[in-house]
Amino acid sequence: MSLKNDRYTYRITWSEDDQEYVGLCIEFPSLSWLAQNPEDALKGIRKVVEGSVSDMRTNGETPPVPLASKPFSGKFVVRVPPEVHRELATKAAEEGISLNRLINSKLSSSLLRNQPELAGLARRLIDK
Repeated sequence: MSLKNDRYTYRITWSEDDQEYVGLCIEFPSLSWLAQNPEDALKGIRKVVEGSVSDMRTNGETPPVPLASKPFSGKFVVRVPPEVHRELATKAAEEGISLNRLINSKLSSSLLRNQPELAGLARRLIDK
């Protein structure tokens, strides 16, 4: 694997404990890289992942599939306490929508609130 073909999911965040930026890879949760700036944190974690993938292949192991390459059905099951289920079903009925639609709307709006770049993308799609 070369870094040019790397399709893993990376996050760069600030570490108060270390007073440095930390590079993380979702598919390799045990790996991290600290650096003085976000660019170096990204370069560092990508190199660590590259080395790990190389080691795994050398040892006959299969590296994790990148999240971006995994197929998702759009369907998952969530268990909630009965009183939460009742409350959500009541709210959906009051709004005249299905429980599925209510929960989808709440999850989407929460995600968009916490991910400004997704909110911008959603606005651009709606404006088309």
